[in-house]
Amino acid sequence: MTNEEKIAICAEAGHEVNRLYCQSLGDLSQPLWADAPSWQKESAIKGVAGAIEGASPEDSHKSWLVEKEATGWKYGPVKDPEKKEHPCMVPYADLPEDQQLKDFLYLTTVRAMASALGVAE
Repeated sequence: MTNEEKIAICAEAGHEVNRLYCQSLGDLSQPLWADAPSWQKESAIKGVAGAIEGASPEDSHKSWLVEKEATGWKYGPVKDPEKKEHPCMVPYADLPEDQQLKDFLYLTTVRAMASALGVAE
């Protein structure tokens, strides 16, 4: 298995953990990895590098914000991919605790998978 394939597996694992966590909060907007749009998969894959490099949840959120802003997303009270609006388009400190935990879960999951798979940095 190539390193690129391993990174994709790490991204999928992080995505799926976040999807299930969101479901537990009543947010059913996250598709299965297989059904996720390419922009969502690419975002998760980019997040793997930060996780492997030791990013904190706050660092991860800042990187996510930069990526979202660069692709035209802005704050909106409800996540709406068509309008490119998202309620998490705020500084990390302003996120609700349950959203901060989502960043932590993603990083923890990705790091565990990367370790198990022997992903090269």
